[in-house]
Amino acid sequence: MALSTEGRRARESRTPPVKTEASGVPPVASKMPLRHRLRRDRTMILMTLPAMVLLLVFAYIPLAGNVVAFQDYDPYVADNAFQAIAQSPWVGFEWFQQMVDDRLFWSALKNTLAIFLLQLTLFFPVPILLALFINSFVRPRVRAVAQAILYLPHFFSWVLVVTVFQQMFGGAGIVAQTLRENGHEGFDLMTDPGLFKFLITFEMIWKDAGWGVIVFLAALAAVSPDLYEASAMDGANRWRRMWHITLPALRPVVALLLVLQVGNALTVGFEQILLQRTAVGPGASEVLDTYVWNVGITNGGFSYAAAVGIVKGIFGLLLVLGANKVAHLMGEQGVYKK
Repeated sequence: MALSTEGRRARESRTPPVKTEASGVPPVASKMPLRHRLRRDRTMILMTLPAMVLLLVFAYIPLAGNVVAFQDYDPYVADNAFQAIAQSPWVGFEWFQQMVDDRLFWSALKNTLAIFLLQLTLFFPVPILLALFINSFVRPRVRAVAQAILYLPHFFSWVLVVTVFQQMFGGAGIVAQTLRENGHEGFDLMTDPGLFKFLITFEMIWKDAGWGVIVFLAALAAVSPDLYEASAMDGANRWRRMWHITLPALRPVVALLLVLQVGNALTVGFEQILLQRTAVGPGASEVLDTYVWNVGITNGGFSYAAAVGIVKGIFGLLLVLGANKVAHLMGEQGVYKK
């Protein structure tokens, strides 16, 4: 027997409404007990567990050692590092005050920021331009070969990279010998302090630009080909398609990598600069990383080096937060969402 209108209304009023994500209510799966979620995701957890252990052991636990920045730390006062930390006297902010008054620290900071700005200006756009060129102008059959050639130097060590540049642009290199054989004066780019910042920037471009190309090409691979076909049917030429489709597709990746690059403003390549520091002198090549190495490892000033490292870490964190805020204002996600 069919229900009357009043009966159907009464029955619908007793039926609870269906909760959907559109209504702002969390999905039912999020209310699953913790043990059920752990059982469901146990494979993913086991896969990430080794990386989490390595991160904990080599990144977070050593942070406790920064306490020596507030001590007159002497590693030889006890048999092990833990007892040495416990027995070292406290000096408060003495090392930070010494850092502010240290002329060599400010010189290293100046060189670090100058190299960072130069690399941000010259190095950062290169992978983007190469990715746009390969994606828009290189044939698909040649694209894989071009990627492999560009990506190959990324696997070279800095020792090999510096050796290659020495053989090319050193005083006895191929370029200098060729100039002398043709009656011109040779040059030695590897020992010129005035060009040292440009030298290490070009070395980084040659070594790591291919890695950036892979990242940007992966972002472009997610763009639907239908967008290019539709724009071509509407009369857009190759440059218009690049401006209105390709570049907007790269904006999130560019914003993310730019935020990470700004966060590494005070880290400009320790091994690369240390290998070439003797050739140009500390005046042109001393950066914060080599300064900490010389003060802390070479001269045994562990507490002072730890103080410099703390300031460097705080400054890098503030740069990441500031750059990420700028990315949010530009409508991008950055490292994390709002």
